[in-house]
Amino acid sequence: MSQEPRRPRGGAITIEDVARAVGVSRQTVSNALNAPHRVRPDTLERVTAAIERLGYRPDQSARSLRTGARRTLGYLAPTDDPFDPNPLMAGFLEALVDAAGAEGYRVLLFRPPPGTADPRPTIDEVVAARQVDGLVLADVLHDDPRVGHVAAAGIPFAAFGRIGEGGPRHWVDIDNGAAMAEVVRHLAERGHRRIGFAGPPAGLPWMAARREGFRAEAVRQGLEVSEPVAPAAVGEIRALLRGPDRPTAVAAGSDLLALDVYEAIRAEGLVVGRDVAVVGFYDTPICRHLHPALTSVRLPLRAIASALVRLLLAQLRGEPQPEAGLLLPTELVVRDSSR
Repeated sequence: MSQEPRRPRGGAITIEDVARAVGVSRQTVSNALNAPHRVRPDTLERVTAAIERLGYRPDQSARSLRTGARRTLGYLAPTDDPFDPNPLMAGFLEALVDAAGAEGYRVLLFRPPPGTADPRPTIDEVVAARQVDGLVLADVLHDDPRVGHVAAAGIPFAAFGRIGEGGPRHWVDIDNGAAMAEVVRHLAERGHRRIGFAGPPAGLPWMAARREGFRAEAVRQGLEVSEPVAPAAVGEIRALLRGPDRPTAVAAGSDLLALDVYEAIRAEGLVVGRDVAVVGFYDTPICRHLHPALTSVRLPLRAIASALVRLLLAQLRGEPQPEAGLLLPTELVVRDSSR
């Protein structure tokens, strides 16, 4: 028969106290914490309820010494300007910390010393110091040298961004082409027949995928497409907006590029949303504060972070690895700039 333990005076509830309260072995409680798939569902429910009721908190330092696990995930933070931070990656970090915390893990941020271009020595230092159990990489390119380095070293990792063919499949990304195709359909449904795309020069794979998705869907919809001669240059966008055949809508590859489109439209004496519809990408906080508020593509940052943590923990547990990367859908948030 189980007994409800009394909290030790000046002490804390132990794993033995939880086991005694539920009427199970100490190992069963340990399995419930570390390998819940090994515990019968009804027993797991009772153990979990007792842990919450008694306020038991595992001794993470003792667990680390015993298992070698730090219950810490390393995040190689992208270089950023503290006075002009990237709002998208800041939101992703928040989501990553929450997703890791839900699994009982912390996130350690690190990056190479200022002026150091190659992150691989810093990765090696963090791993050699046994500070993390695995890594999360962001802004991953198809032939990213970080991926090849950690994969060759056998370091568990998960990547935000598609890994090229032949590489590991534990990556998560959005379907950039499908996202931009949805933008084109949105504009076509509102009667636009001449549409433009404003993006940076070729180079970034996700931006190339957006441009390709835009063009392909415009062809399917029978729309006329125009792009600035010098991508994302305000002067060239202004030139695009002159004349009787100017586009009545412009899709931008990012919210910051959409600001350039706003500026160009107003410089030509036109009105955003009335004369030219505008759509951005990322749905950063600025979208809600522009006038008119900017329609934009929202990334599922919490779903991305949760999927990355699951992929990484599966490696740590020795579970089968995925045969394909994971593409998540986006959401088009419609506001006054394109109604």
